[in-house]
Amino acid sequence: MPNTKNHEIVIIGGGTAGLTVAAQLRRAAPKADVAVIEPSERHYYQPLWTLVGGGVVPIEKTVRPERDYIPDGVTWIRDSVESVHPEANRLTLSDGSAVDYAFLVVAPGIELNWAGIEGLPAALGSGGVCSNYSPDLAPYTWETLRGLSRGSRLIFTQPSTPVKCGGAPQKIMYLAADHLRRTGKLDSASIIFKSPGSVVFGVKEFERTLKKVIARYGIDFQLGKELVAIDGAAARARFRVTHPESGETTFEEERFDMLHVVPPQRAPAFVREGPLANADGWLDVDRSTLRHARFDNIFGLGDAAGTPNAKTGAAVRKQAPVVVGNLLAQRKSGETRTAMEYSGYSSCPLVTGYGRLVLAEFDYDNRPDPSFPFDTTKERRSMYLLKRYVLPGLYWHGMLRGRA
Repeated sequence: MPNTKNHEIVIIGGGTAGLTVAAQLRRAAPKADVAVIEPSERHYYQPLWTLVGGGVVPIEKTVRPERDYIPDGVTWIRDSVESVHPEANRLTLSDGSAVDYAFLVVAPGIELNWAGIEGLPAALGSGGVCSNYSPDLAPYTWETLRGLSRGSRLIFTQPSTPVKCGGAPQKIMYLAADHLRRTGKLDSASIIFKSPGSVVFGVKEFERTLKKVIARYGIDFQLGKELVAIDGAAARARFRVTHPESGETTFEEERFDMLHVVPPQRAPAFVREGPLANADGWLDVDRSTLRHARFDNIFGLGDAAGTPNAKTGAAVRKQAPVVVGNLLAQRKSGETRTAMEYSGYSSCPLVTGYGRLVLAEFDYDNRPDPSFPFDTTKERRSMYLLKRYVLPGLYWHGMLRGRA
């Protein structure tokens, strides 16, 4: 059996959350023994995948080597976690070896459950079935859009589970509609959005703007409907329909020329099936301190955390200093300390067309929490340029380096 490793602070996950925490820890406590567990050798800037699907950015511009962003002095364990044993301060890796820790930061990201929709894995990447939620698939979204003819039927979906960037399922729809407008095909197309939810967007100030965008493009926005199965060969999709008045559930089928699918999403198995999970299968952390509800030396952030904020990189930017501050305060004193608290801040840059964007920023209570001194509920070209050109640089050179 491989030898047991031992590190003072172990971070599970080398994605946005894990690397940001690692970088901030190195800056704040350069002598701390920190290790990051991450199997992938590639790191993606996922917010640009919407623009990949819209034909604006090539997928190659969204990826860089993982090794370039492991902070100097941090140990990179190239493996994945199979289980966590918090009472023993130990975790087990996929190769069977163990890692002991004094403090644990859980930031493994979210798992895409493609098989949660019947027929989806076999249908993806052909016949107009596409998804921007994978770097291997996002380019096909643009290929599909470019190939649409007049009179095409486009369907966009969203699952009932939490998802990475809750606005992303709508963003590609608005880009698709704008593409059809620019190519003279919008007037003959049918664009349909099917969501199991009850609102267009959870923050009413931004929902008002999005409803105007929906009306401008003539989109048929349908609520209470969730994709459950796909017949790729027949180009038909099956939806479960929940009728709010009666509570009755029925099913309907739709033909499509393009079907953009957002898969159901969940925490990784070692979280949802292990001792760190809450009743819903997410990492059980306090929403303010981001400390685990039952194990004081464990912290969590990012998409796997069971906090009621939108799952975005912007949320991680605000969560990481809270985790680092509270962990180091506890490390210094030897007692549980709360040095910082997280307000639930998140941001969703809602692309509403080529050159248009609504920057939705809000907190736990769905109250707008703007970073700019102007009305961000309006569509703005400046905010589109921010997303396209400014935020990627801030991500690679600031956030992942522990500077923001």
